[in-house]
Amino acid sequence: MKRLFIIAVVGLLLGGTALFADESVLIDFTKLGADTTIGTNKTPTENAATMIDYSNVAGASFSDADKALMKSSLALNNWAVTLASSARSVTNQSVTMTREAVTNANAKQFNGQDMANKKILGVRIHFPVDPFNSWAMITPPFDIPAYQDKDSLQGTKLVVADADKGGGAKFNGMGVVKNVGVLKSLSITVYGSNYPNGLGVVVADQDGNEQTMFMDYLQFDGWRTLTWNNPNYVTDVRNRELRVFPLYPKGMPYLKLVGLVIYRDAQQQGGDLVTYFRDITITYDKAILDTTRDINDEAIWGILQQRQEARRLAELKRLGNVQVLRFLEQQKMDQTQAPAAQ
Repeated sequence: MKRLFIIAVVGLLLGGTALFADESVLIDFTKLGADTTIGTNKTPTENAATMIDYSNVAGASFSDADKALMKSSLALNNWAVTLASSARSVTNQSVTMTREAVTNANAKQFNGQDMANKKILGVRIHFPVDPFNSWAMITPPFDIPAYQDKDSLQGTKLVVADADKGGGAKFNGMGVVKNVGVLKSLSITVYGSNYPNGLGVVVADQDGNEQTMFMDYLQFDGWRTLTWNNPNYVTDVRNRELRVFPLYPKGMPYLKLVGLVIYRDAQQQGGDLVTYFRDITITYDKAILDTTRDINDEAIWGILQQRQEARRLAELKRLGNVQVLRFLEQQKMDQTQAPAAQ
């Protein structure tokens, strides 16, 4: 045992290779099932863990009853699919949608993951049948806030517990991962049905810079984990650019999910495409080491909290305006019967 330990240490010293990286779940769709009712609905329509209240950005003309309904979440049925402008006909867009799907009770385990009775994100896309390139973007119902405190629904209001105030951790693991430095790899668990279409994942960092990673083609049957490896990731620490940053009040870098992209080549058959997603995980280097310091800088100055609060309010206002418009449009729709399933 001692000899093996010495060999391992020597190997690390001679190779200088970074063998350790953090792995985190960017989003787990099995945790986004509808479990909470809003208003007079008897069937759960929202996901309690990811619910937001956008009534604060609504105008004063709305009643308290209307504002009590102004809530949304990352519930699977709320996700949207937008076709490319050239493919966005009324027929194509009307039958392009997301649904909460549930796997069979006898679904087999996949890579150590129990797939039985799991709620997953189901997507139906109707591409044009004409031979031209196209794509479809699968996005959450709102821009996922990087900084928002954990809260719970009490009556008609979302209330933040004292212990969670200032944490900004509501969407950690629900579309956001904090303290991300260099991204090493990204993996997605997807269910294929032998479609020749390509799949991409779009993420954004703390500066709003978006990056699209092409994962692979969906031409397989059943569950598969598709992995994108960063071609610019440097494994040897001796070849890395070494830089020193001020520890405080440097903001916390993060990575968040923007959406998923399905590509259709002109040579591929158009029409319907159906697929399912379970989760997305990332492997990365930490941007800042978790160290114990002699002085609690944030408790004295509160600089990070002020920045996070300003950013959170800006994000809430932006996504709230869109949600209010959708709320008004829904109120104007015919409520006599539910839309027929296509």
